[in-house]
Amino acid sequence: MNTMTENKTSYDASDIQVLEGLEPVRLRPGMYIGGTDEKAWHHLPVEIMDNSIDEAVAGFAKKITVNLIDAKTIEITDDGRGIPVDEHPKYPGKSALEVILTTLHSGGKFNNNVYKTSGGLHGVGSAVVNALSSNMDVTISRDGYEWHQTFSRGKTTSPIERGAPTKNHGTKIRFTIDDEIFGENAVFKPVKIYRMARAKSFLSRGIKIDWVCNPELITEDMNIPATTTFYYPNGLSDFLAEKTDSKPRILPRMFSGAIDFPDDSGRVEWALTFLTDENGAASDDGFFASYCNTIATIDGGTHESGFKSAITKGIKAYGEKTNNKAASSIVSEDVFDSVAAIVSVFYKTPQFLGQTKEKLSNPEIARYVENALHDPWEMFLASDPKTSNALLSFIVNLANARIKTKQVKDIARKTPTKRIRMPAKLADCTKHGVSGTELFIVEGESAGGTAKQARDRATQAIMPLRGKVLNVLSNSDERFSANRELNDLIDIIGAGTAKDWNDDKLRYEKVIIMTDADVDGYHIAALLMAFFYQYMPQLIYGGHLYLSCPPLYKFTCGSESFYIDSDEELEKLQNGKYKNKKAEISRFKGLGEMMPNQLKETTMSPKTRRLIRIDLPPKTDDGIEDTEKTKTIVTELMGKKPEFRFKFITEHAQFVKDLSI
Repeated sequence: MNTMTENKTSYDASDIQVLEGLEPVRLRPGMYIGGTDEKAWHHLPVEIMDNSIDEAVAGFAKKITVNLIDAKTIEITDDGRGIPVDEHPKYPGKSALEVILTTLHSGGKFNNNVYKTSGGLHGVGSAVVNALSSNMDVTISRDGYEWHQTFSRGKTTSPIERGAPTKNHGTKIRFTIDDEIFGENAVFKPVKIYRMARAKSFLSRGIKIDWVCNPELITEDMNIPATTTFYYPNGLSDFLAEKTDSKPRILPRMFSGAIDFPDDSGRVEWALTFLTDENGAASDDGFFASYCNTIATIDGGTHESGFKSAITKGIKAYGEKTNNKAASSIVSEDVFDSVAAIVSVFYKTPQFLGQTKEKLSNPEIARYVENALHDPWEMFLASDPKTSNALLSFIVNLANARIKTKQVKDIARKTPTKRIRMPAKLADCTKHGVSGTELFIVEGESAGGTAKQARDRATQAIMPLRGKVLNVLSNSDERFSANRELNDLIDIIGAGTAKDWNDDKLRYEKVIIMTDADVDGYHIAALLMAFFYQYMPQLIYGGHLYLSCPPLYKFTCGSESFYIDSDEELEKLQNGKYKNKKAEISRFKGLGEMMPNQLKETTMSPKTRRLIRIDLPPKTDDGIEDTEKTKTIVTELMGKKPEFRFKFITEHAQFVKDLSI
């Protein structure tokens, strides 16, 4: 018997696996649509609809229909040119339609002569939807005939066939999401599809989108119709008027418009108004939504930055012209505290962070948007001085309130004898007093940025570190005194050091070390614990110092999705309940790799996270025995003599199962 097939030790060409066609998508769907959860399968119709929207934006389609046929099947139709059905020159015997739907990175969006701007994934989107659908049925109307072809799980199930003659033109795609990928419980939610269709309509002004839904799928609490037509001839301004029509506002007319970017590279469209409550104060009903090529950028990006900069600078400049000196204190936060606004850009070469395009990153777009809005916003304010003065006073009042709140907070949080300036990198919390507050010391600027988005601003402060910190046990006091980062931590925590510690001056109830779940992360955590032990042992004795526990993996099987903390737990799942089941396993390389909502759910939210409290042995009555023993161990393991560390490692290596945990 050949045992090599059971326990192969060689490594040759036969071990190299080549995934063909759309097999990579089915094997690792998370790489293409962000996962296999509810958000992921609701993203599939967006990909197909984006292609129809691209036809409409390019001027070739006027009407789109979104038809939710059953809980797992949706059909999207447009009256555009229709996907080409002639033979593809590079693939003899295959139509362009078949190539587009079965080959990654194929399509008309690489050529700007076909589409100036596009929201589709440049030939990835339709093929990915095909790969993750149990069935896909496509009908093309063009060249005087109907053309029909079927697919399943990324593969062709019938040749392209010419049907009846027709004068129509367009594309109809019907697909059913695949239970093998998403699980039997995966269903489309009518409200989500309805809102998606409505958003696509107001972002593509003048284009009609018919909404059709199987009435059996709609329940009374959904409050949506089974059929309707979305049509916004003026685009964003029509939709914003619809959303804010019954709400009190400062501006009697909306600030809206559309301007092309330089070199015909794209354009920006916007609509903005300022809401108040019934008493004329800032309203809680405001919102700010942004889009690029009709795709919702829920994490913002450079188009949002440019828009906010233009509006903020414009209102400050108006204040200077009217000699309102208080306007100089206005910041973006004040201006957008009560705004209802939408900004939408169309751009030839957008760059996004992440496959599902939730943040726009082109740096030049910030400048384009700011320059585009500068003159229109200035003219808008100058055209109605009475209203603009009222708006300026409203925003100045918000600025004054912010400044007073910050002053009160700073007085409450700073020590009474030492008025220090907090480091610029600290994103402090807003809660007065110490109870319930937390300081997260985060490894790296990238992870720090994610943590700032994930935090509870009221109770959680974020202090990012550049990387590995000074080992205070193997360096001189002079080097420690010169280390700005560690001395910043002393100032931020506020209670002093071991020799002058004062619990009453402590600024946070918990200090949480949050590092990556890898060797470098553990090293940084060890260095920080050594620092606190050496210079602030009272922080540990008081039960204030903690380690966070970020997960190693995200495990998804069908509609189930959860996080895993160790390789043992993963192995247990794979050999237990989920044995022989298709599962997607994502390994987190670091905190910065997580989305803010993932970091919040797994590592920062008190409701769902796990923390390890750092303790020291309790002091004996004479305060000597246990503390001296601890000091000896810490000094030997973290001190200047590496031979002690080597001895410890060699003596304890036999007990280590997995150094990655």
